[in-house]
Amino acid sequence: MKEAQMTIPHLFRCPISLDLFSDPVTLSTGQTYDRSSIEKWFAFGNLTCPVTMQKLHDPSLVPNHNLRHLIEQWRQMGHHFHPEYSTTIDPSLYLKRNLESPHSTLQDKLQTLEKIRVLMDETPFKTPFLLQIGFLPLLSQLLFGKLDPQFSGKYADFEEKLLSCILKLIPFGEFQCLNMLKEESKLESFLVLFENGSGMMKQNLCRLVGAISSSPETRELCAMIGRNHRFLQGIDHLIQQNFETSEAGIEAISALCCLESNRESLVREGLINGLITYILNTETKERSSSGTAMTTLEELVGSERSGKEALIKDPRGVKAVVKMVFRVSDHGGSESALNSLIMVCYESLEAREKAIGAGVLTQLLLLLQSQCSCRIKSKARTLLKLLRSKWDEEQ
Repeated sequence: MKEAQMTIPHLFRCPISLDLFSDPVTLSTGQTYDRSSIEKWFAFGNLTCPVTMQKLHDPSLVPNHNLRHLIEQWRQMGHHFHPEYSTTIDPSLYLKRNLESPHSTLQDKLQTLEKIRVLMDETPFKTPFLLQIGFLPLLSQLLFGKLDPQFSGKYADFEEKLLSCILKLIPFGEFQCLNMLKEESKLESFLVLFENGSGMMKQNLCRLVGAISSSPETRELCAMIGRNHRFLQGIDHLIQQNFETSEAGIEAISALCCLESNRESLVREGLINGLITYILNTETKERSSSGTAMTTLEELVGSERSGKEALIKDPRGVKAVVKMVFRVSDHGGSESALNSLIMVCYESLEAREKAIGAGVLTQLLLLLQSQCSCRIKSKARTLLKLLRSKWDEEQ
């Protein structure tokens, strides 16, 4: 308790934990850390000095007896903390006092989140330790707990900052806590945030879905989200609006396609029409996710017969795919478009007629004269032969 009331000089604080050194040790780079902190850093697989980021060829730890002696002398002098000093530098105290406390105001919590965000940006080597103190589960609980029914102003800003911090921590592999969304009340909060949040909130929730889809730990959750009618309809609305946020929606749909059961739901909920709309909107503005949209469309067409039928049935469907056949800036989209056309044209006279009417022959000839890969040219020739052979059969 006495130590918790003492002002800690900068040189007496471990640069990782920001706490008073208890067992200072020095690396070959000359930087000193608390033994427990640097050992945890190494335990995460890091072989660098956290401050200098130099690769450590010699990871040995040398006790810093001089610093330990100075700290002991300083503690005997009985210096005192500035009243708010500890809550500014210690993440664990900061979280307990400001985010968990029922007495903290919303403004207090907003300021806390902003300081934590700055801490992660300016000292990224501290992130593993923020995870160790349970920062990610805490933020997730705050975000998906009971929502303010008004959902506006500072409260909306608070929710956005929570989600932003969560996304900064997710890449470090702490996915298990997200399974709280399997609880009905938590999933309802997720849906309410997606339906009523700002454009940035919608984008970040789509990115969160991408993270959920990437981990085997959250596979069941991915399946739950992938068959949720409200979320899929919200995504469809998002990508058909031609706003900047629609690109995040495309990435979320692509991520959900990792599960075959999700593809069935995506087709059933009409997401093929949304993808078609997005692709056609690239006629007036080049979109960075158009290739992803075409690849996702290919997956849906290839895995479900109803997907082929939905593509052909949509008056704009085949035209949208033909449009993607020759794309100088995105041959990945070209290959997916060719695969999709081969699949639907092989089985459907209507699809062949629509493709020819949409100018697929011209697109294929342009593609064959371009500098695309041999594999793409081979598929272009395959589609040309298919159209010709089927045409001859029908005469």
